[in-house]
Amino acid sequence: MTCKNCKTELTTESDFCNHCGAKVIRNRLTIKNLFEHFSEQFLNYDNKFFQTIIYLFKKPEDVIGSYVSGTRKKYVNPISFFAISLSISGIYMFFFQKYLTESFNMSDFYKYENQQKITEAMMSFTIEYNSLIYFVIIPALALISLVVFYNKKFNFTEHVIIYLYSMSLFSFLSILLTIFILLVFPSKYLFLSGFIYAFMFIYHAYILKRIFQLSAKQILIKTIIFIPLFFIFYLISSVLMVILVLLTGEISLQDLVPKR
Repeated sequence: MTCKNCKTELTTESDFCNHCGAKVIRNRLTIKNLFEHFSEQFLNYDNKFFQTIIYLFKKPEDVIGSYVSGTRKKYVNPISFFAISLSISGIYMFFFQKYLTESFNMSDFYKYENQQKITEAMMSFTIEYNSLIYFVIIPALALISLVVFYNKKFNFTEHVIIYLYSMSLFSFLSILLTIFILLVFPSKYLFLSGFIYAFMFIYHAYILKRIFQLSAKQILIKTIIFIPLFFIFYLISSVLMVILVLLTGEISLQDLVPKR
């Protein structure tokens, strides 16, 4: 008998391959064992996916530091974690656009029609190009982080690893919180959604403090440096997003003119 993954010779009693570690599968694929495999991978408390999420809160320095230092089997690797977050985000965005946007009326939040039109166009762009936006944000944050933590001996790629994990986790949590807000407090969506981004900022300060073993004073200084750099990136990205939305024809230059 040989391993179906790496073709290593195995004994008939083997349950796992002694070369690649893959489980020996003897039964044909059925709905029952397909669900068992799914449960084993994603629903068990002890599986790596949930452990990765738990320890990104409990010990983020262990999840991220372990991967950077070469321990690659303990948690879900950052690429897979990011891919899962994009898949879940894609499903969420589909249902959000189709069903959840009906939970609130954007006209309640704005005095002028052009303000509502711009916001709806920006939201539509964000939903449609959500994955692309994350692909831009993560390296941008890593570059800012590299500048701010220049003396911590993390290279650019290692900073990317930090934000692959952190932004994926933020994606999971923001989806849950957004659904909760829209179902329970739809009229306060715009106000309460600001707390989601406040959480993102606080969480990143927390994980960077843990990873780089910073004191309260040090993280405060780093935050003061980080904020203007992030604001510059946010300003540039916002202008680019408006330009892209203009090019799609969702809004016109006339819509950008303040109404009196």
